[in-house]
Amino acid sequence: MELSLSEIAKIVGGKLIGPPQIKIRGIASLEEAGQGEIAFFAKSKYKPLVQKSKASAFIISSQLQLKDRNLIIVENPYYAFAQLLRLFHQPPYQSKGISKKAIVGEGCSIGQDVTFYPLVYIGDHCSIGHRVTLYPGVVIGDNVKIGDESILYPNVSICQNVIIGKRVIIHSGSVLGSDGFGFVLQNEKYHKIPQIGKVIVEDDVELGANVCIDRATLGKTIIKRGVKVDNLVQIGHNVSIGEDSILVSQVGLSGSTKIGRRALLAGRAATVHDITIGDNVTLTGQTVVTKDLPDGSFVSGYPAIDHQLWKKSTALFKQLPHLFSRLRKLEKKVDRLIAKMESKVS
Repeated sequence: MELSLSEIAKIVGGKLIGPPQIKIRGIASLEEAGQGEIAFFAKSKYKPLVQKSKASAFIISSQLQLKDRNLIIVENPYYAFAQLLRLFHQPPYQSKGISKKAIVGEGCSIGQDVTFYPLVYIGDHCSIGHRVTLYPGVVIGDNVKIGDESILYPNVSICQNVIIGKRVIIHSGSVLGSDGFGFVLQNEKYHKIPQIGKVIVEDDVELGANVCIDRATLGKTIIKRGVKVDNLVQIGHNVSIGEDSILVSQVGLSGSTKIGRRALLAGRAATVHDITIGDNVTLTGQTVVTKDLPDGSFVSGYPAIDHQLWKKSTALFKQLPHLFSRLRKLEKKVDRLIAKMESKVS
């Protein structure tokens, strides 16, 4: 595929500076791009790389300045970059049909133009939408629903009664609908609490590799529209995650956690059981939330506190040995003064 700079500028909604007829055949990094390729430049610290780059053109932010280069200037270069990656590197979907080595259970409804690779297993009474792709080793339990254009990569396991929306992407090794971690102590033994609820994953969700989402004890565990989850994330029973939230690698959510819209949970952040986190909340890496957080909170630490307060506290932490030493010296001085005063009185 080749596109002119003017065509690319129109696709990404940018302003073109340079000859409109120059042809572009692909997108590459600043270091690797050559003639006929376009590169991406979003931060001023990479400007020295731009000067050395052999790319035919650059996508840059409107906040950056660059002379003597062919440019497409956009408000959000990261989004333009993503658009061009899809354009140049994702070929149109083509159905490969249902492999003879795939197993489809009884009473299933299968949409048009699907791709089921060898060693796919689908249980009874499932509903699979149009243009769904199931890679080798995918296991689908009974009564599962999967919406149009969803992709399940190798060795994904979907347990019974799970509902998956449209355009959902689930990467290798993820498990949806395994039992929630529910046990009750009686007579010094733990007894299992049956987990009979559901998992619901709404449209346009992406789950990374080895994500585990537990089914609800009762009711539902729900991942709402547009949520993006990184690798190795644990989502407990009856959790609710609001639209367009981001969960980075190794996040752990205890049961019944409720998260609002557009939340950002950085790597290894965690919650205790049954708390509510509002909209537009940010948890920095390794933060542990032990109580409810209102909308717009930006917190760090364990237990979570306001991020600015946490920064001040960590700065003081490094000074504790010195402060402790000063305190001991002051204590000795005070003890000597008290002793001196007492001797005078006596």
